Amino acid sequence: ALAFAAGAMIYVVVEELIPESQLHGNTDLATMGLMVGFVVMMVLDVALG
Repeated sequence: ALAFAAGAMIYVVVEELIPESQLHGNTDLATMGLMVGFVVMMVLDVALG
């Protein structure tokens, strides 16, 4: 059940949030925010996991 929920969240991010964040001309800021967020998530996973 948790794997399905994770897959649904990834689908929403890839299909809805990423393209919408790049519509208003802030493509560099949106891309950097996505990368920084991913790095922070991975650091917290390693540090706390």
